[in-house]
Amino acid sequence: MRQMLLVARRDLAGYLNSFWGYAVIAALLLVEGLFFNGFALGNQPKYSSKVIEDFFYLTFGITTAASILLTMRLVAEERQTGTIVLIDASPVSSWQLVGGKYLSAMTVLVAMVAATAYMPALVFVNGKVSYGHIFAGYLGVVLVVGAVAAVGTFASAISRSQLVAGFTSVAITVSLVVMWLLAKVADPPIADIFSYLSLFERHFRGFMRGQINSEDVVFYLSIAFVFLMLASRFMAARRWR
Repeated sequence: MRQMLLVARRDLAGYLNSFWGYAVIAALLLVEGLFFNGFALGNQPKYSSKVIEDFFYLTFGITTAASILLTMRLVAEERQTGTIVLIDASPVSSWQLVGGKYLSAMTVLVAMVAATAYMPALVFVNGKVSYGHIFAGYLGVVLVVGAVAAVGTFASAISRSQLVAGFTSVAITVSLVVMWLLAKVADPPIADIFSYLSLFERHFRGFMRGQINSEDVVFYLSIAFVFLMLASRFMAARRWR
């Protein structure tokens, strides 16, 4: 655990000392603020609960993009700069390395999510919405961030460059998002499998509406665990080459 925290601290310092991390977060928060003002609030009167649903719909897309952009550098950058050789020679295990890098990315991403809290707070003050609805929505967002960040960590672990890692992460994430479309054209039981694997349609809409379903929580945690495990196995296999 100590080694994992050291890796996380090192990578977190890299985020905080680089322009890239701040630029990505600032740009995406600006985009979300503009969309929230124009799309979620709009010119037409809306129920507060509907505004909150629209907010979390926007946040899903923005934080998914942020997760991809911030994780594509995790391991691929080490390869590009040559520091991966030093990491391979260190006593840090593959699981500790992957876990530490994932933890650093999650720290930045959760901080970014927390920075959006003023938007639902405005709705809460000026409208009528429950604490539970806001809590459920943010829980869903953090779970999505955790799942997509794990996908990005895996993509970075298997890629030689940050660009390739980014494209790989986008391909996997988009595939999971559009699974519900495949479910519509497939026959059971394949359709049920595609439907279950849908990152947004099947599992996130409940959180948007303020509903917490244990099946959805388990799904996102499982996605995160599987891709982190795959990343760890790949890094371990690479060391033995």
